Amino acid sequence: MKKILAFVLCLALVAALFAGCSDSKTPDEGGKGNAETIKVGLICIGDENDQGYTYNFIRGRDAATEALKAKGINVEWVTKWNIGEDSSCEDANIELAEAGCKLIINNSFGFEDYMLKVAPNYPDIQFVSCTNQASWGDELPNTHNAFASIYEGRYLAGIVAGMKLQELIDKGEIKAEEAVIGYVGAFPFAEVKSGYTAYFLGARSVCPSVTMKVQFVNSWSNATEESNAASALCDAGCKLISQHADNSSPATTAQSKGAFFTSYNNDMISVAPAACLVGTRIDWSIYFTEIIEAVAGGKEFPQDWCKGLADGAVVLTELNKDIIAPGTEEKLAEVEAKLKDGSLQVFDTKTFTVGGQELTQAFALDSDGDFVPDKEEAVYDGAFHESTVQSAPYFAIDIDGITLLN
Repeated sequence: MKKILAFVLCLALVAALFAGCSDSKTPDEGGKGNAETIKVGLICIGDENDQGYTYNFIRGRDAATEALKAKGINVEWVTKWNIGEDSSCEDANIELAEAGCKLIINNSFGFEDYMLKVAPNYPDIQFVSCTNQASWGDELPNTHNAFASIYEGRYLAGIVAGMKLQELIDKGEIKAEEAVIGYVGAFPFAEVKSGYTAYFLGARSVCPSVTMKVQFVNSWSNATEESNAASALCDAGCKLISQHADNSSPATTAQSKGAFFTSYNNDMISVAPAACLVGTRIDWSIYFTEIIEAVAGGKEFPQDWCKGLADGAVVLTELNKDIIAPGTEEKLAEVEAKLKDGSLQVFDTKTFTVGGQELTQAFALDSDGDFVPDKEEAVYDGAFHESTVQSAPYFAIDIDGITLLN
């Protein structure tokens, strides 16, 4: 009898141990059981130390990881840093594919051609080119493009800048004709032109006398040249600097020159507290969460993706309340609501001219380098409709009031 009782107690102990082992398996935070793990590759043109473009992607990566964990999906990221827009990008895509990544994200404009050389050889892996435009229209079902309606954020940041310039005019600190914005641009591509034009239109909506000068550095990421361009723009009389380039050096340069500043990709108040008014950025976690969840579930996701303010994919950074103009917060709230409900169009053709004329037909460069009518007919209902035909910006028009210095 004692032997039987001991045997029963032993069985009960073993059962309890197995139950404990079962409970100790790592559950997801929502209590839905064991989390699934998916391996994702991320190829970056820089690293998080730029405090700009790549840093913003890493912020998106980390936020998406937390959001997915709550959904029962663990992400194992394999990140490639400081990859050039050359054959090293092709190598990086191959290495990530061979390492077992189910999804590979390329974060720079110049990566797409190299990604497209690799994607056909790995049809079961999904490849994404951010800020690009060829993959969405190709015949490869495993290639994708993604961008966000950042022109909306640029417009809002422009309003912050314009209100500051108008405040300086109203206080008599500058003359109306001295309300000049300097813009550090990477390349004279549509992505950059769309952004600085939206920014300029936002500024001019609250400061009618504002003009803009643009200096290109012909690089996405060159901290020294970006600083040099910002310095030259300040020396040319610009009272406020903004940028479409990857680093924080224009912010620190603007501050050293006594100019104000608005940032891109990151809040740069910490590096230029006396200059930086606000910034705007894409929240990549919105897209990353969406596509990783799809891949983990064996589902398809859009070949071309674009969302904006209304979806939380475009955001403003914190306002520098110590130096913004009075009434800025209230004006931003008013305009943001109109952008979200569609009652305000950033590229309203009544708000700008091209060669003194209202824009009625968009033009684009053809394969021979000649300007021809835009076949997509982006101008309708009194506005140029950006990022509706494709996610990547295609506003490449030089409007009156903006001077290109190179």
